[in-house]
Amino acid sequence: MDEARIAIVTGATRGIGFEICRQLGRLGIHVLLTSRDKLKGRAAAQQLQAEGLPVQSHPLDVTDCPSAHGLHQFIEAEYGRLDVLVNNAGILLGRGVSVLEADLDLMRLNLETMALGPMRLCQTFVPMMLHYNYGRIVNMSSGWGQLSDTGTGQPGYRMAKTALNSLTVMLAAELEGTNVLVNSMCPGWVRTEMGGADADRSVEQGADTAVWLATLPEGGPSGGFFEDRQPIPW
Repeated sequence: MDEARIAIVTGATRGIGFEICRQLGRLGIHVLLTSRDKLKGRAAAQQLQAEGLPVQSHPLDVTDCPSAHGLHQFIEAEYGRLDVLVNNAGILLGRGVSVLEADLDLMRLNLETMALGPMRLCQTFVPMMLHYNYGRIVNMSSGWGQLSDTGTGQPGYRMAKTALNSLTVMLAAELEGTNVLVNSMCPGWVRTEMGGADADRSVEQGADTAVWLATLPEGGPSGGFFEDRQPIPW
């Protein structure tokens, strides 16, 4: 394809999402940096534009159907297609709380943002990907979402990431035989606002596997869970 690929990265004003936008932009991919806060999104995009990268901002609340529909209308009118969707938006509510004491409203917010939000965007954009027989969907998960390593604390975050992994497997099964590839990835413990200053990984390292999955060649893996470009247990 002669035209640049078009990518959406959700929750991308800072941290890993922002770095994913930067790395995709350096590959010549036109990136829509999305966020709930229009002003923060615009400022983040301008920072990357100052680096000469093809990045623009667009408001998006992944928990809101009209917001997702508005982004779809914009992309359809401006580009006619979407090639890459990186479901990065995340929150961490109820940190350190026991599952027996967790606030159910906070649990719902975690699930709405990190499981149902990505599902909403996939329902919105996968038909467009199928029409052009090309799509790469990257779901930003976590080791905390692994059933093989489930522990205590952060129940809303853990359950949301586990549900996101389940969504990855279901989507990959439904899209088998197409050129739309869907994978989950764990960035590791990254020095971000959420990860904290003591984390052992840079944002560049945290973004690397997401960018790799977002640019997989035809016939690449689908329905997998990856860290450092290697499969890891569910």
